[in-house]
Amino acid sequence: MSAATDLPKRTRVAITICVILATLMQALDTTIANVALPYMQGSVSASQDEIAWVLTSYIVAAAIMTPPTGYLTSRFGLKRLFLVSIAGFTVSSVLCGMAQSLVQIVLFRVLQGVFGAALVPLSQTVLMNINPKERQGSAMALWGVAVMAGPVLGPVLGGWLTQAFSWRYVFYINVPVGILAFFGMMTFLSDTARNATAKLDWLGFGTLSLAIAAMQVLLDRGEELDWFGSGEIVAEAIIAVSAFYLFLVHTFTAHEPFVRLSLFRDPNFTAGTLFIAIVGLTYYASLALQPPYLQNLMNYPIISAGLVLGPRGVGTMASMLIVGRLIGRVDTRFLLALGLGLTAWSFYVMTGWTPDVSQMTIVVIGIVQGVGLGFIFVPLSVVTLSTLAPERRAEGAGLYSLSRNIGSSIGISVVNSLLTRNTQVNHAEIARSVTSVNRAFEDLTITQFWDPVGAAGRAALDAVVTQQAQIIAYMDDYKLLMIATLAAIPLLVIFRKPPPSAAADSMHVME
Repeated sequence: MSAATDLPKRTRVAITICVILATLMQALDTTIANVALPYMQGSVSASQDEIAWVLTSYIVAAAIMTPPTGYLTSRFGLKRLFLVSIAGFTVSSVLCGMAQSLVQIVLFRVLQGVFGAALVPLSQTVLMNINPKERQGSAMALWGVAVMAGPVLGPVLGGWLTQAFSWRYVFYINVPVGILAFFGMMTFLSDTARNATAKLDWLGFGTLSLAIAAMQVLLDRGEELDWFGSGEIVAEAIIAVSAFYLFLVHTFTAHEPFVRLSLFRDPNFTAGTLFIAIVGLTYYASLALQPPYLQNLMNYPIISAGLVLGPRGVGTMASMLIVGRLIGRVDTRFLLALGLGLTAWSFYVMTGWTPDVSQMTIVVIGIVQGVGLGFIFVPLSVVTLSTLAPERRAEGAGLYSLSRNIGSSIGISVVNSLLTRNTQVNHAEIARSVTSVNRAFEDLTITQFWDPVGAAGRAALDAVVTQQAQIIAYMDDYKLLMIATLAAIPLLVIFRKPPPSAAADSMHVME
């Protein structure tokens, strides 16, 4: 690529716009599909826990394909990889929109994750390459706004597209954005040198990928197949454990392993990698729970659901802008503790929600959650990576992102599995008290609607019991997320204070 100082201003602006479009396209897809899940569920005849595969398949594929980005860039060149990633992401988005079954949409979401994984690190690299040192900070800040805009626009745009057209348009919207970004990059971006001798530890990469994929399929299908009562689940567990064992043995014995164990000698990096997995688990699981709660239990139209979920992203954006100025002036551990406290408090409030909760309460709690995430995300990135040697930070950032994505996919699978199981358990518990000899049915105003003797009355009664069982199951899920958030607090004592220069790197490692 041309030196940053040699690029004409018009070229630099054009490349920056294309980079932001590519980043925004990828960032939108982390949240835009959430609000449309209930509509997809009906369209492809999926259960509550099955439709969650639409989210987890994308996250897992992106998690697996993020770490090899450095190797692929070196081997094939930055421009070629960027163009392939944009084109592949756009085509797989079209295929997602055309999907006619759950299997098809999950498969195409995997393809989306595979191609989309490189977009964020490549975008950061391009912006660093095309800007002189004195402009890199402002360029990364502009890029950061695009990253933060995704969670804000996603629910609102997804709700409007689904209501006005169809859930399929939450994927088709990527087509014009992808085409603009592709041809812009093809026209203005220069390629980097390629290293034909670059090597990847394929055994390490393959065994880790197999372990993650097998574990995710186990989590996604476990509830449906009665866990270890199923031969398939047992086989997947054996594959996951065996692949991870081979990965560990290879990592400890290989000369150039896929994951360098020396990174984990740094206590900040080790604690931060575990910390971000917990953050990913709680944040993305919460995102997956809210749309069906609003649409199925509270009967919100999809546009209204998107509008009340959007302010969460506004809270994140605002707090990130504030916390960027506080890093280096305020102890990072205090910022993290504040973020964890706000997040845990929001989950605590949500454990008392019923379908009668007001829109204002949902918006306010969403904003508090967003603010809490902002106070966690940037400081955690800084404190985790700042104590690594500069030449190790890119590798560390890849593992950090991998940990976040694994935590996210596990969290979504676990809360949806618990939601299904606890709904069944709670239904059975409540139904014990709903018998024809219950004295409450002596009231004619009750039997008028819920007559336990007539077929129509029993059906109406069962619907009410199911709704109450679901409300309690949601409460249990939010309680679990609150406990998981509080469990991360002891990790704060491990962190060492980052050097002052680390604040300048905060925007570089946000994703």
